[in-house]
Amino acid sequence: MSAAAPPPADRPSPPVGRPGRARPWWLTSAALAAVGAVLLTAGWAGRREEPVGDRTVGEVTRIGVRPGDRIPEYVRAAAAELAALPPSESPSGTYALVSFTGYLAPAQLPGVLAGAPVSEVVTRVPLPDRQTEVVRLPAQLLPQDVIAGMAAVAERKDREAADQRARAAGTAEGELHRVYATGAEVAAREARAYRAGCACVYAAVVRADPAVLRKLAGRPGVRAVDPAPELRRLDRAVVLPPLPEQRDVVRPPADTALDFPSVGVSSVGVSSEQARDVIDPSPGGSAGSRAPTPPPTSPDTGGGGGSAPGG
Repeated sequence: MSAAAPPPADRPSPPVGRPGRARPWWLTSAALAAVGAVLLTAGWAGRREEPVGDRTVGEVTRIGVRPGDRIPEYVRAAAAELAALPPSESPSGTYALVSFTGYLAPAQLPGVLAGAPVSEVVTRVPLPDRQTEVVRLPAQLLPQDVIAGMAAVAERKDREAADQRARAAGTAEGELHRVYATGAEVAAREARAYRAGCACVYAAVVRADPAVLRKLAGRPGVRAVDPAPELRRLDRAVVLPPLPEQRDVVRPPADTALDFPSVGVSSVGVSSEQARDVIDPSPGGSAGSRAPTPPPTSPDTGGGGGSAPGG
């Protein structure tokens, strides 16, 4: 009888879990590099500044006089600043406000402003003892642009006069009727003056090299050249030249026709000298009168219109 064969030895138990395949070293490095690139890109995106917009937004530059200023002191200060003005950093030159000793007609402007590129002119119909609207007219070609601008203002004043007459006709209250009626009369007189190419220009904004500005300041008919080297955009400037008839202190033009306390309107200001009338008085009317206040903005310019300095 043969001996029984010994039972087979137990097989070693397989390892728990399936052994993983070894990753190549380059695959791990590539994954780390990709993660690093994503994090770096996100970091730079977070640090990137917003696009820079127009830094002049909200900035307003005032050129000229303020109510209560002494005009002789303003003229001296402008002359001193002009004398010390360094060469312009801009190839286009430096902006400056040129105020005149009187009201000029469009045909007079080329001679007075020769050699100084003009950006705009400032106009006002100088009716004696009346406040009239100050209008800024874009003008580069003289006198054609000024004549065309005046024609456009005349059309607008015709519409103003018609509107004021309609309001007067629909108002029975005495003082308010008078306000509208006088406003219509003055708007009509302004329309006639501008349509005729009146002597109404009393200032201009030019842009030139300081040497040209200093030469301009010495010409007959020029009262002051007020440089504004800080000005970059003319549409964000408030331009307030002194009125030619005022010699001492800046104040609103006198308006003796308006004294209506019950409707909230009163006459204001006293001019140093009476302005010269540039058109004949209206037939059957007084020397002129106007509505309580001029329109707050003028469609004739980017800068808008308004009352004279001090108004």
